[in-house]
Amino acid sequence: MQTLSHDLARLRRQSARAAQPVVPEPVQVPAGAAVRASGVTKRFGANVVLDDLDLEIRAGEFVALLGRSGCGKTTLLRALAGIDRVTAGTLQVPTALAAAFQEPRLMPWKRAWRNVTLGLKTDAGRERARQALAEVGLAHRENAWPATLSGGEAQRVALARALVREPQLLLLDEPFAALDALTRIRMHALILQLWQRHRPAVLLVTHDVDEAVLLADRILVLEAGRVAADIAVAAPRPRSAERPGFQELRSRLLGLLGVELDAGRA
Repeated sequence: MQTLSHDLARLRRQSARAAQPVVPEPVQVPAGAAVRASGVTKRFGANVVLDDLDLEIRAGEFVALLGRSGCGKTTLLRALAGIDRVTAGTLQVPTALAAAFQEPRLMPWKRAWRNVTLGLKTDAGRERARQALAEVGLAHRENAWPATLSGGEAQRVALARALVREPQLLLLDEPFAALDALTRIRMHALILQLWQRHRPAVLLVTHDVDEAVLLADRILVLEAGRVAADIAVAAPRPRSAERPGFQELRSRLLGLLGVELDAGRA
């Protein structure tokens, strides 16, 4: 009887170890790549959010990720950021990565420059914060409290906080969704300038098809936890909705997302 109890206990321990979620280790990915995901699966109970997903993002590439609500976009980004564990698969990301989210997530009791240096271990933190704030046009606001910043200014502080870490991979989770239309246009121009200057790989999660077409080198459409479409955007920058091919690509993407437009309204 005692032997049977020991055997059952051993099997339970083995089963528990086998069921442990996988934590992607930040590693130096192979040359030319910034992200490699193979067979990545994420379950919440019986609900499969990422389903044997494969993905590669090249170094310096700007990728936009579209998909209907609940398709797994933010889950994938959080897994790449190391915030969430995946259930199975192989996930490789660079050791130097940073993320910015829809909410700036600034500490209200810290001035702007101190928010930029959160978690940064260096004696030159303030000087680096000043440089990063200058890059996003906020050198004059380094001592501002978060409560005094506009929505666009707060999001620029969040971008400065990400850039000061000199990431090889920049993860953006709908960072412009809460901004008004004019501020959003300015932020699009800013993020392109910063990307062209620093050349990290970028993964932008967005619900905005126009934003994806205006900014990205490639657009991925996620459906049922897998990449359903991988579309290269060859149009030169700067882009606008008036340029040839924009509306055709926009209509194609909307169709993939289940939105059908009349020809006259596309």
